[in-house]
Amino acid sequence: MKIIILGARGDVGSRVVAEARSRGHEVTAVVRKEAQIKTLPPSVIACVADVLNTDEVVELIAGHDLAISAIRPPVGQEDTLVSLTRSMLDAAARSHLRVLVVGGAASLKMPDKSGATVLTAPGFLPETVVPIARACQAQYELCAAETRVDWSYLCPPVMLIPGERTGRYRLGSDVLLVDPNGDSGISMEDFAVALIDEAEKPQHEMARFTVAY
Repeated sequence: MKIIILGARGDVGSRVVAEARSRGHEVTAVVRKEAQIKTLPPSVIACVADVLNTDEVVELIAGHDLAISAIRPPVGQEDTLVSLTRSMLDAAARSHLRVLVVGGAASLKMPDKSGATVLTAPGFLPETVVPIARACQAQYELCAAETRVDWSYLCPPVMLIPGERTGRYRLGSDVLLVDPNGDSGISMEDFAVALIDEAEKPQHEMARFTVAY
């Protein structure tokens, strides 16, 4: 496939680029700054873009089979996540392109059946991550209301950290996945595996899903 990845230099985005390339896909990697291009693998098509400029995104995604949004705004600019995602979805709608969105865990229901979500469960999230969690909740709501685009929204578990690629993971839908010890996590490498698996064999069209060990 010809895949365009927005946010290609981020922690998750860079691993998605690596996973897609390892499987032989042609990758266009989109970054925010010219200086970031030299940090990308030479095997990708690199470009700089302002994702808030929908017309620019439409031009970039032309000719691709799939777009992956792995965008994460800098600390202090969390509120821009919704605008960035909206621009991506608007561009995809105009281009009739499928989109996979790397989302957040905020909207997932807690496994204790309390009815609370990761965002609303009292005292569950550290205050430092509440701004991005709120932004991810709004991002998911934007996607859930989207009817023009074939989208999928992948929620991470609580812990998403650099690690090893094992190629294994469990799939879930709208409930946070935890292991028998109550831990909820996956490596960024295996998160990328799950995302590219979904790219190759869609199972969650116009739906949210999650993964964890």
